[in-house]
Amino acid sequence: MSFLDQLNPQQREAVETTEGPVLILAGAGSGKTRVITYRIAHLIENKGVMPESLLAMTFTNKAAAEMGERVEKLVGGMSIAKPVIATFHSFCVRVLRRDIEALRIPSTVPGQPPIGHTKKFVIYDESDQLSLVKGIMKRLGLDDKQLTPRTVLGRISWAKNHMLDPQELYLQSADPKTEKIAHLFEEYRKELRKANALDFDDLLLEATRLLKSSASVREYYNRRFRYLLIDEYQDTNRPQYELMRMLAGDRHNVCAVGDEDQSIYSWRGADIRNILEFEQDFPEAKIIRLEQNYRSTQNILQAASAVVANNIRRKGKNLWTSRQGGTKIGYYEAPDGENEALFAADNIAKYLREATERGDTARAAVLYRTNSQSRLFEEAMRRYGLKYHVVGGFSFYERAEIKDMISYLKVIQNPDDSISLLRVINTPTRGVGKGTIETLERLALETGLSLWGAIGEAIRRQLLPPRALSSLKNFQQLIEDARAMQAGTFAEQLEDRAGVERAPSPPSVSERTESVGVADTANEQAPSPEGTEFISPGRKSWESEADAASPARGGTNPADADATAFDPTEFGNFSFDFGAAGPETDSAVEAGRLHDSPRDAGATEADAGFSGSAILPSTADLLKFLIDRTGYIKLLEEEDTPQAYSRIENLRELVNAAMDSRDRAETLDQFLDHAALISDADDYDQRAQITLMSLHAAKGLEFPLVFLSGLEEGLFPHSRTMLVPEDIEEERRLCYVGMTRAMDQLILTRAVYRRRYGTDLPEASVPSRFLEEVPAPLIEELGTSRTRVGTAALARPSGRSPAVFDAADTHYSYEDEDQSTSWHESRGDSRPRLSGGAKPRSNFPKPTTPARPYNSIENIAEFFASRGRKFTLPKAPPEEPTGKRGFRPGQKVRHPKYGEGTVYQREGEGEEAKITVQFPRFGLKKLVEKYAQLERA
Repeated sequence: MSFLDQLNPQQREAVETTEGPVLILAGAGSGKTRVITYRIAHLIENKGVMPESLLAMTFTNKAAAEMGERVEKLVGGMSIAKPVIATFHSFCVRVLRRDIEALRIPSTVPGQPPIGHTKKFVIYDESDQLSLVKGIMKRLGLDDKQLTPRTVLGRISWAKNHMLDPQELYLQSADPKTEKIAHLFEEYRKELRKANALDFDDLLLEATRLLKSSASVREYYNRRFRYLLIDEYQDTNRPQYELMRMLAGDRHNVCAVGDEDQSIYSWRGADIRNILEFEQDFPEAKIIRLEQNYRSTQNILQAASAVVANNIRRKGKNLWTSRQGGTKIGYYEAPDGENEALFAADNIAKYLREATERGDTARAAVLYRTNSQSRLFEEAMRRYGLKYHVVGGFSFYERAEIKDMISYLKVIQNPDDSISLLRVINTPTRGVGKGTIETLERLALETGLSLWGAIGEAIRRQLLPPRALSSLKNFQQLIEDARAMQAGTFAEQLEDRAGVERAPSPPSVSERTESVGVADTANEQAPSPEGTEFISPGRKSWESEADAASPARGGTNPADADATAFDPTEFGNFSFDFGAAGPETDSAVEAGRLHDSPRDAGATEADAGFSGSAILPSTADLLKFLIDRTGYIKLLEEEDTPQAYSRIENLRELVNAAMDSRDRAETLDQFLDHAALISDADDYDQRAQITLMSLHAAKGLEFPLVFLSGLEEGLFPHSRTMLVPEDIEEERRLCYVGMTRAMDQLILTRAVYRRRYGTDLPEASVPSRFLEEVPAPLIEELGTSRTRVGTAALARPSGRSPAVFDAADTHYSYEDEDQSTSWHESRGDSRPRLSGGAKPRSNFPKPTTPARPYNSIENIAEFFASRGRKFTLPKAPPEEPTGKRGFRPGQKVRHPKYGEGTVYQREGEGEEAKITVQFPRFGLKKLVEKYAQLERA
């Protein structure tokens, strides 16, 4: 039986339509990944296409790895070669590593090298970018309070995603702030070029510019890749779109897979028009809709489809599933945010208990709009003793000690990387102070040198005090030794420095493993909070790599390594190495040959350069060398704190990751590229029973039980999106994404009162409009019987104050009809109640009549009277107010100009009251109530 027989008719049509442009509109849970992988397998097995001529691009390492594994299972035994399946950024890195020097332009100064990036460029992450922007702003004397570096960086990224250069951004500027940002953009670009560095946006931009400007490079990739597949096409930005057009060539064998209803990344440059206007770009395109959902029940699917159907900018699909019926959508209205979190924890605890009794695999997720919402849910999970995993915290490569070592490696690879050099020049402390660094920066500015060049110049010209010069010489020697070690010339360098016939050889590979005390990762770990055994000072911490990796000795098996440390499949693809540019490369591609790893190719070039080793030192060797020479671990051991030992373990895990990289024969730049391209999405642990994550991070995942929390106006949809209809549509798509993560059960929650930043008391909230869009027959209310979700929910008066709950209670029964009625008067008793018999400590004080505004006529009169001066109140009759008054948040109102709307917020009482109203067609409007001409709708 052919593997194609496993597909439904629409999936099979999408797989077998191989020639020409194809747009596959894949609804949530419709088997998108299966279609892509089966399409690749079909092209290889049934169409005879060479695997290396297939290119599939997606957005996360996790998705790329999953696709690669599935294709391997389908056609693994047919060829050594593999299709290229990569993220956009990792693909662009490989293209640039091969050909970026084609973008260099000759220098106008005789004898100077060409201007532009070299193949040894480094990749700046967000913290590197922020450091660079801060340095530029400081140099230009700009106040980083009025214009923050993060704001500047966000605007620069926006410009790059829209393919605008600094001049174009300046011409488009409509205010002084944007003009400043345009100037900072130009300086930022110059500093990146000087440091031979690229940021994440540059990876896409420079690869696109390379393909546009170099006909030979473009023709090479057009010959190389005959078929192109783009995953998550709705999330592509302008540079990714242009990259796709360049790679498509004249054949137009482009297969774009996506879902316009799941386009949720406009804030980072994604352009929904790419998928909506695909037929305009390729008039001959064929559109195929995948509408059978394999994930969710019919009720969940109906509810999500009903919500997203309110959007205008969509192509439309009719999703259906064979899983008819199912549990209704749960809806819980909590009195406050803490109760909302406890409700989720209580229900998840019951779900896990029941699933364990049935022998099922239990997985639940709590999804929220912003990461700040996770705190209450984390506290609730801890109160119930539940283990949980939070996606979106510090990733492994963002930890301070890891970034320090990565920065050392970056400087070894590219000494002109001034940002990385600034991070490590005095880490650990070596006596290079602020004054020395300022002198070096000034010298670099005056001479046009990088910071590394300025160090050499300062030493040569003796421009600093002896102590500072000594510290700089030691640092310079450390970097030069490490670079020599990488190049395989360390022994010769020692000979030259010592001035003897033969310097003592540095240790062999196995001896180097022993000397640092790092490779012996798990069997000799320093004490941690969990009580791991500690190496005594008098005990040798020397063991071979084989011993360290042995499970019998407690070592770390690469297969069990930290999932955030390294993805072994990302670059373990022979076809993914495009080889060196040149005629030989092109002919090799035409002949169908594969390029071996650069490490393999150069393994024998400097055999004698490192003490007779058969191979060049690996990244792991460099790390051990650096840790030993800098004394980093020794200083942490002297600190003697649990935090210090945790950092030591992180450094040892970094060496483990480098060892895995060595086993795959990867070079230093490949190791650094991968460390830079790790994302939050790759931090998701599929084995975790409870996952807390933002809605954006949840895309592409699925869980049997999902809680979608915080469904309140201003929170979800977010307050920043209220004024722009397109932004509200994206929020609705985000709601659709969250709802369709659920397989068996979906529960929607909101808090009637929620504490907001800067307020003493919790504020009344307005139910999210998305709740109103869920069909009432699909809803089952949980807990106390309340007003039905829908239009009536928005009209509910919200003037009561909530109660404070007794935090000493360890369990709440959310099935009792009397539970959580603290905000609702019951049985004639206005006191708050709890289901478990617990009594609240107190009620919030009743609102008092607000004081008169400081600039009211009455207060002005009192001011003059207190100073013995006469003040006559004006006799002019006040303007007669029109319309009814006393509107409260949540009420429906009608305005003669703006039409129907919902009261969002009320400020003050009496004559001076102001109300903010959300009008669907006009956004938020703030009105003085007595002149607003509002009527109840």
